[in-house]
Amino acid sequence: MELPVVDLSRYLQSSTNQSDPHLGTDLLESCREVSRILKETGALLVKDPRCSAEDNDRFIDMMETYFSKPDEFKRLQERPNLHYQVGVTPEGVEVPRSLVDEEMQEKFEKMPKEYKPHIPKGPDHKWRYMWRVGSRPSNTRFKELNSEPVIPEGFPEWKEVMDSWGYKMISAVEVVAEMAAIGFGLSKDAFTSLMKQGPHLLAPTGSDLSCYNEEGTIFAGYHYDLNFLTIHGRSRFPGLYIWLRNGEKVAVKVPVGCLLIQTGKQIEWLTAGECIAGMHEVVVTSKTKDAIKLAKEQNRSLWRVSSTLFAHIASDAELKPLGHFAESSLASNYPAIPAGEYVEQELSVINLKGKKSST
Repeated sequence: MELPVVDLSRYLQSSTNQSDPHLGTDLLESCREVSRILKETGALLVKDPRCSAEDNDRFIDMMETYFSKPDEFKRLQERPNLHYQVGVTPEGVEVPRSLVDEEMQEKFEKMPKEYKPHIPKGPDHKWRYMWRVGSRPSNTRFKELNSEPVIPEGFPEWKEVMDSWGYKMISAVEVVAEMAAIGFGLSKDAFTSLMKQGPHLLAPTGSDLSCYNEEGTIFAGYHYDLNFLTIHGRSRFPGLYIWLRNGEKVAVKVPVGCLLIQTGKQIEWLTAGECIAGMHEVVVTSKTKDAIKLAKEQNRSLWRVSSTLFAHIASDAELKPLGHFAESSLASNYPAIPAGEYVEQELSVINLKGKKSST
């Protein structure tokens, strides 16, 4: 199955036209299409004219250089006391939720063989770097989720590259959030107003394909994301699988110049389960091995970098079903809770003594 691509250009043009605040019928249909796709698949491909393939390449080039540095250098940016919510997370720390979640493991058993995920046997084979994007609140109950960023030495371009790509991706998320809100019959700013000063994190991962290149090797075990929406630029090495709402397992191919959006647990909460957090995994496939062979021939880096950004609801904002979703028969499954408290609860499931889940 090919995920449809939604071009954000026309919505962006409409939103800057102050003389006509009303959406035309075709744009309204586009918004409904966005909400429908998020509901049915948990994933959406978008093309945003503000986010170019060159921007993505520049970011990945820098992260390939960083991840290829010696482990002892990278560990200087490690902050386990802050639950790894800033700085680097070494390989072998992130534990996929499916490794410790018995309910999730029971679901494995009921899946048809062709749709089953790869079963994790230990922590993920990936490094991750957490970089905060956007302003943080001056007063918050959740200071660890809103910590200052960590900058590695020897990368004078680091802050500019991280901030530039991070702000562009969060801007794309905001447009999708507006369109989804309209499509769901909510006010345009129903989601984006709750995102203001959220603990958004640009969180690229790095997996060393020179070490881990056997088919079936797991880089990110089967899991959902605990945030609102996750956005990725195109990786240079394939391997991402998602599960549609009907249980079907789909390999995702992100076209050049496009971005992938995935639903997280917070949008599930706000829509009382109308959208559910999308399940996904990243593994070495035959196509990954083909890409490794080509990279070797072209003398390119063998680090698989994902340009991932986690967009969050503000930590002190309340997570609860919005608007008409509060009347849903499932609303009682989503009691009101501060977003930061919810995130801490999710992390605590497997974040014991500083360890954290894949998100």
